[in-house]
Amino acid sequence: MADTHNHTGAGGLRRRNMPYNPYLMAAAGLAAIGGAWYLYNNRRKPDQAARPGHHNKLKLLLPLGRSLQRNGSVYRQSRCFSALPSYTQPDYLQHEEASVLVQGRANSRMAILNRPSALNAITASMAARLNRLYESWEENSTIGFVMMKGGGERPFCSGTDVVALYRLLNEGKTEECKALFQSLYKFVYVMGTYLKPHVAIMDGIVMGGGAGISLPGMFRVVSDRTVFSTPEVQIGFHPDAGASYYLSRLPGYLGIVATQILRIETIDSFFCYDTVEEIVESLENQASESGNMWLKTVLNKIKEASPLSLKVTLQSVREGRFQTLDQCLTREYRTSLRFISKHISNDFTEGVRARLVDKDFAPKWGPPKLEDVTDDMVDSFFSPFGEHEPELNLPVAVREPDV
Repeated sequence: MADTHNHTGAGGLRRRNMPYNPYLMAAAGLAAIGGAWYLYNNRRKPDQAARPGHHNKLKLLLPLGRSLQRNGSVYRQSRCFSALPSYTQPDYLQHEEASVLVQGRANSRMAILNRPSALNAITASMAARLNRLYESWEENSTIGFVMMKGGGERPFCSGTDVVALYRLLNEGKTEECKALFQSLYKFVYVMGTYLKPHVAIMDGIVMGGGAGISLPGMFRVVSDRTVFSTPEVQIGFHPDAGASYYLSRLPGYLGIVATQILRIETIDSFFCYDTVEEIVESLENQASESGNMWLKTVLNKIKEASPLSLKVTLQSVREGRFQTLDQCLTREYRTSLRFISKHISNDFTEGVRARLVDKDFAPKWGPPKLEDVTDDMVDSFFSPFGEHEPELNLPVAVREPDV
């Protein structure tokens, strides 16, 4: 039976019951985006002839076009809206707006992530601006659908700006790190409960939080340049921003691998075990017998990763299978704050230092071995906060009042 979202709220403003396909590269999503992208880029006047080969770029999905028209979308020429105002604003506001640009024609809006030099990595100000933009567009009855893409040639979005987090932690600015997670996870939740059709153009690099801000929306499109990964265990962190929700809903154990697509039977045969140690042992046995290069590559990646992150991630994805999006985000928020707190381990700052700052690629993990990571240590990443640390505050009562 297909998973469904029930996002019906007061006055019918939430998304109605509809089948939800969480699979990363869904063919239906690709076709739907083709229709929306076609409509967005190729509007013409009634008396304007179609260009030769016009339909060869992307196939138009007519049902999507009809559904958008029912929502009041009229495709016509009009001026573009710029994110940069003509009047003077404080420097911090100009910087915030420059990192997320806005384009709009007729009854559509597009958010453009605009930090190409940083692979469009998400900062706290970007997440806050996305929240404000999307909430205002949702309330605007003249807007029929919304889109998102990455600025620059290479990336859609490389995820959270972990180097910025690393520097903030070294400066003792933990509260600013929390603000980033709060804004980002709220936006992921807003995307997962968004009223209007949303199209994410996932062209180029899509990593970590970049997947988190695009997959929960209604439609996703990928290209032959799309590179998807959730590599957080390599920097001593965990797949977050809703990753435990969508990875856990992939077929079989595919969500644990998050690498090139192989036969499901192959993946299931190695990743069906209860513990990371058993998974590693299974891979080692088969790699030594077959000499399979994919198995050796996966083994090397696992052994390079933080042992603590591996065990936390495995439990997170497995718990996510039985939780709603808001529950997954609440749990991931607890886990993220535990990783940056350094109370249990310094793996996050050490991983970012070794792979992205000093680039010596020799992180000193703590604990250094899988067998040194206890169940109690892993469980502590998921336990609710005490009275001195508030839980993640998501607008569930507003967006899903009947839940």
